[in-house]
Parts: sequence; structure tokens; C-alpha cells
Amino acid sequence: MADQAEAFVAAIDQGTTSTRFIIYDRHRRPVGSHQVEFTQIYPEAGWVEHDPMEILETVRVCMAKAVEKAGAAGHGIAAGIRGVGLTNQRETTVIWSKSTGLPLYNAIVWMDARTSGICRRLEKELAGGRTHFVETCGLPISTYFSAVKVLWMLENVEAVRAAVESGDALFGTVDTWLIWNLTGGASAAGGIHVTDCSNASRTMLMNLKTLDWDLPTLETLGIPLSILPKIVSNSELIGEIAGGWPLTGVPIAGCLGDQHAAMLGQLCRKGEAKSTYGTGAFILLNTGDEVVRSSHGLLSTVAYKLGPAAPTNYALEGSIAIAGAAVQWLRDGLGLIRTAAEIEGLAAEVENSGGVYFVPAFNGLFAPWWREDARGVCIGITRYTNRGHIARAVLESMAFQVKEVLNSMHKDAGEKREAKTRDGEFLLRVDGGATVNNLLMQIQVSVVFQSAFFLVRGPAGEPVVRPADIETTCLGAAYAAGLAAGVWTEAEIFAGAEEAAAATTFRPRMGEEQRRSKFESWCKAVSRTFDLADLSL
Repeated sequence: MADQAEAFVAAIDQGTTSTRFIIYDRHRRPVGSHQVEFTQIYPEAGWVEHDPMEILETVRVCMAKAVEKAGAAGHGIAAGIRGVGLTNQRETTVIWSKSTGLPLYNAIVWMDARTSGICRRLEKELAGGRTHFVETCGLPISTYFSAVKVLWMLENVEAVRAAVESGDALFGTVDTWLIWNLTGGASAAGGIHVTDCSNASRTMLMNLKTLDWDLPTLETLGIPLSILPKIVSNSELIGEIAGGWPLTGVPIAGCLGDQHAAMLGQLCRKGEAKSTYGTGAFILLNTGDEVVRSSHGLLSTVAYKLGPAAPTNYALEGSIAIAGAAVQWLRDGLGLIRTAAEIEGLAAEVENSGGVYFVPAFNGLFAPWWREDARGVCIGITRYTNRGHIARAVLESMAFQVKEVLNSMHKDAGEKREAKTRDGEFLLRVDGGATVNNLLMQIQVSVVFQSAFFLVRGPAGEPVVRPADIETTCLGAAYAAGLAAGVWTEAEIFAGAEEAAAATTFRPRMGEEQRRSKFESWCKAVSRTFDLADLSL
């Protein structure tokens, strides 16, 4: 490569509860960052929305502040940023006016459950029921995905229906909304209306094999092709940032959904898996160029495609709706803790959960159950139960949900599709804000790994490995942009996969009998959550 001493790559990470912008030098070190939380809107029980205009403003602020901080630290950022990558909350759906640039309704967030009626209707009308589109898009009919959110807007928002009929409507997930605005929006030049193949794979509308919109699916659902963006790869020069934004003229050179970006940031190649702990938790196993169909409640999806001519890597994914959000609920809803970080100390005050089990089915359950009629439960409460037991049960709920997904993943993928270390161990790479919680990581490895799960060489089990930089989602977007902008080669990026010196490894401390007993109790708790959606208010 040419001398890149002053080369920097930046990334927008637009998440479910906050937006951040991080600038990296060519050695992958962050040199400037800024993060802003934004409003969560809950119009009704089970409904979750965001203001797309507020999201835009958080991106503007984060970009400006990160550049300012990097400059103050002595880095020549203004002339050195070669590309910007973008990663985003995935299925969240926006429809806006092409002529005014204004959203026609709030963004409907991925975890929103208002479309359950539409899902039940489709399941009854379509020959394949809930799995009608699985062969094409890898996804079951669920409130989770963008297509049913589009249908809800078409059926319930007059402004959306009118704009679609007049040809003035544009649809996109948050990546599309941001790129369109960053590259010009409603100006005379006009914004670029694109999405990437990883985000498109979460709409229920893309054909996994062709990486293009599936016309029979669009016809079946009555969604016009004209409102959909062009699908591009995860690493290519998409367009330049327009005037009026920080970093005007810098190319947007990479785009991935957040979980796909985390997989790239963790440098997961074929057979390797990662778990990201954020608002939800998302476990992906890279299956290489093979689309693996799940018969155990998982999703087939795109992992990443690093260039227009590059091969497509696919993945099996288990999506968990509520992970870190349960900790936020303890803080904001119950006032049990003042900050999210306090849960570790509170949970550590007790040796176990005291027989308490918490299932955070706030808006139903995703993988591997896919039960939209589920609602949260906290069971096993006795006079002995205290705050610490509740806190520990919340942490255990994250670990048990991940265990359920990994069990399904193992059944679907089989031994041949799982990469092992030279010592015969299967490494689960973890990332996301919640992984700073050492107790959670210890609980995770203790409840998941046992001699009967994956092949192990002895009683130590397979480790969970936490990288030194836990913000791998942002790093993955930066990798994609840096690759397209010529800052790194693919070989240079993946060379870091062997650099494990700074990682922290956790190994199980729980006996197999206790592990099995606790998991059976968890399964009993999950069964109690079903068929509760119609409880009276």
C-alpha cells in the first residue's frame, strides 16, 4: 500500500438508543469519538418509534464533536479522512417524501409489535403460512421485519398511502434514510437512494441468492418496487457527503447492518461466531458461501459482501429482542438501579438468583421461539427474594437466551460448519456495551458451555472471548469503508484475527448438574410467558 501515515477512517454507528461517530487511524486506534442518546417513543403498549429528524441531528452533532475532539488531540483529521462507514439498527423502517425530505411517519422500530395482526392475517392467507417466504428470504413472517411495517403504514397512515400513489414516497431502513440525507436529500442534486445487502436481507423482501428485490414477494405483499432503494455491497464508494454537513466531500464507502458490522469487526470468517450484547442480543455464525436453512428457529441472512465483485458470506442468526434493554428497564422503569453499571455490583451481592427466573418477553420472544403472544414474567419470588436476586435473574436471562440460540445453531450448523481452535475449542466472540460487565460474561460462559455442547477436550469447556475494543460494530463499518477507500486490504484487515493478546477469556465455573438444573428451570419459566398478550390492562 502507499504511505497512509495520515489516513483516517470514520464510522457512524446509528443504534437503537444512541448514535456515535468514531474516527480511527490506519492502525485501527480510535482518535476521536462522540455519542448522543435520543428519544424512545412509546405511543401504545408494544409500539416503539423514533423521530427520523432527531436521528439525523444526532448524526450531525456526533460527526462535528468527534472531529473537534480528534483535532484537539493533535490529529490532522480535516484532510485525512479517506472514507466514512455506516452501520445501523436494521429492520427499523422509515418512509419519507422525496420532494420535501420529511418523514411521513415516525420510524417504526425493529422491536415494535403493532403488526402482529398483519402477520397473523398473512399466515392464514398464504399457502406456506408463517414460513411462506423462508425459502426466498430466509425469514419467517414476523413483526420484526421491515415488510410488515411498510404494510402497516400503507394501511394506517393516509400520508404514506397518498405519497406512494403519487410517486413521492421513498422507503428505507435507517441506513438508507441517513445516506439519502448525507448525499443531498431533497436538494436539487438529490440524495442517493441505496441500501446494502445486509440491511436488505432483513426486510423480508430480498432474494438471498440473487441479492436483489424479489418481485414475486413484492407482488404478493402489494409493495411497489418504485419505493425501494438500490441494493449495493457492504464495501464500495457509494457517494460523497454533501455540503452543509461536517466532512463535506468525504466518500461514504461502507454500509452494514449493526450485527453484520459487528461480525466483520470481530473478524469472523467461515465457521466462526459472535454474540453482540446491546438493546437486544444477536448471535451470528458465518456459514461462508452456503445459505444454511434453519429448522430450529434461526434466520438465514447475509453476513457480509466486501465489494461489488466479492463473494457473499452468509450467516445463521439468532435474534434476541431484549437483553440490555432489561437493564434499562430496571433503571428507568423500576428505579432499582441508578445507572446501568450498578447492576453488576447489585447482582454480585448474592451467590445465585435465589430461585428467581426473569424472562424479558416485553414485546414477545424472538429466536428460537418466535412467540408474539409472549409477555414478560418474573417467577420463583419468595419472601427471601431481594433486589440482588432480581438483578442477578436479569443478567441470567441474557445468558440463557444466548444459550438457547447457540443450542439451535449447533443443531442447524453441525460440527462440520463450526471452526475450532488448535486446541479443539469453539470460541464465542462477544462484543457490545454489556460485555464490560464481568459478572455477566462469567454467567454467560457458565450457563452455556458443558461437555455435551460442542465438542470439547475436557471439563474446562469452550471459552467466551471479549476483545480489547468492545465497540466492534463501529470498527466493522470502518473496516468496510477503509477497504473501499484503499486504506487497508482485506488481508491486512483479517490479519488482526490472530492478535488475541489483548483479549479477555472467561471459562465456566458451574458444574454440569447445576447447569442442567438451572436450564430446565429457565425453560419452565419461558413456557409460562406464552399466550399472555391479551391480559387485561
